[in-house]
Amino acid sequence: MNYTIRKMDKKDISGVQQVAKTSWHHTYAGIIPFDIQENFLNMAYNDERLQRRLELSHMFVAVSEGKIVGFANYSPLKEDATAELSAIYLYPEYQGFGIGTSLLHEGIKLLNGVKEIYINVERDNKSGRDFYHAKGFTIVSEFDDNFDGHILKTVRMVLRVSS
Repeated sequence: MNYTIRKMDKKDISGVQQVAKTSWHHTYAGIIPFDIQENFLNMAYNDERLQRRLELSHMFVAVSEGKIVGFANYSPLKEDATAELSAIYLYPEYQGFGIGTSLLHEGIKLLNGVKEIYINVERDNKSGRDFYHAKGFTIVSEFDDNFDGHILKTVRMVLRVSS
């Protein structure tokens, strides 16, 4: 499959919103109630919030045949050489082609000098946990997270990046 990874631009907002919505509904069906997913998506992925993320964090998109098929969002590198990976989302039909891995590697490359990358993933998100585990992330903690009145079982994972 041919695809490219590039920095996200303002014109990509609607494409990223579509990937987020489709990916969330696919991934969290039966895990997070639909109305809570919709509330979160409307809040976290509205135009204004995505514009703010573009200004304050690092966002990449994966593009195949002119269409945004995935994205990743990283925090800036902190003083202790750590960063947060807040999202890697792909359309379900584009999973398994190395796109998520490329989005991860692009973030590591951009965050030059990063020593640890942290991610929070829902415990029942098996595909997400399997992906991160396969990339070398290890579990550092588990906790309950009140997500709009729905309790999520969250797993915190870390990738230790070798210099």
